[in-house]
Amino acid sequence: MSGLRVQAEERAGTQTGGTGGSGSRLAVRPVILSVRGLTYGFSRAEPLFAGLDFDVREGEFVSFVMPSGMGKTTLFRLLAGLLAPQAGTIAVGEERAAAAEASRLGHIGYMPQRDSLLPWRTVLDNAALGLELRGTPKREARRRALELLPVFGLEGTERKHPHELSGGMRQRVSFLRATLGGGKLLLLDEPFSALDAMTRAGMQEWLLQIWERHRKTILFITHDVDEALLLSDRVLAASASPVSAFSEIAVDLPRPRDCGAVLEERFIRMKRELLRLLGRETRGSGGDRR
Repeated sequence: MSGLRVQAEERAGTQTGGTGGSGSRLAVRPVILSVRGLTYGFSRAEPLFAGLDFDVREGEFVSFVMPSGMGKTTLFRLLAGLLAPQAGTIAVGEERAAAAEASRLGHIGYMPQRDSLLPWRTVLDNAALGLELRGTPKREARRRALELLPVFGLEGTERKHPHELSGGMRQRVSFLRATLGGGKLLLLDEPFSALDAMTRAGMQEWLLQIWERHRKTILFITHDVDEALLLSDRVLAASASPVSAFSEIAVDLPRPRDCGAVLEERFIRMKRELLRLLGRETRGSGGDRR
C-alpha cells in the first residue's frame, strides 16, 4: 500500500486520479483550487489548521475524511469565503491573494449538511435562488432551473414545496441550487448524512451519474469511508489536530462506478488503508462502516 499514502506537499506535479490509467489525464488539468499555508482556529483555542497546503485540479472529485471536531465544515466555510484565514492564501482559478475572499463568496457552490430549502418557495424557485442572488433576472433564473429539473430527477416537481418531497428529493433540489449558483467548484458538506441507508445508496449512485455528465469539480465531506472511496478520485484524510498536511489515497477504480464497487478486492484494500490512516484498524476484511 506504499503508493497510496502521500503527503500533500509531495504531489505538486504528480496528481493522480480515479479512472484506471487516468492519472496523467488529471495531472495535466489546471489547478482550480490552491491552498497555501492555511492557518485558522477559534479564539483561545489551538488552531484547527496550521500551515496547510493542498491543490485540487479541475474536474476532480475529492473527499475529506477526518474525525468529528477537526474542522471539516470550517474548512469548507474558509474555502467558500464565509470565513477569512488567519494566515495563508486560498485561490480559485487564476486569482491570487488580493481580494480572494470577495471573489469566492457567491461564486463557489456550497451545499451544507441540511438542505436549507426555503419552505415558502416552490422547487423551481428554490433551485433558481442561487442564480437570483448572483444577479440573474428571476425569469431567466427560473428558465435555467426548469431546463435542468429532468436531469436532476425532478421533472414534474417544479410547483411543489419542500414539505411535499422526500429527503432524497430535497437533497436533489439543494444540489441543483448549488450547481446553478456556484461556478465550476462545488462544496458538498455531508449531503447524505441524514438519509436512511437505502435512500443514501441511491443518492450516491445518482451523484455519480450527475458528476459523470457534468464533470464539475466537487469537494465532498463525509464520515463514511465507503462513501468517500466509492465517489472520489482522491481521498484526503487527517487524524490529529492541528491539520498541517493531509494523507492521500488515490482511488484507482474504473469509472463509471456503482455501489457494487465496494465488493472489489482493490476497494477493500484501499478501505483498510484509509481506516489505518484514521486510526481505525479492523481485523475483518472489510472493516466497519459508519
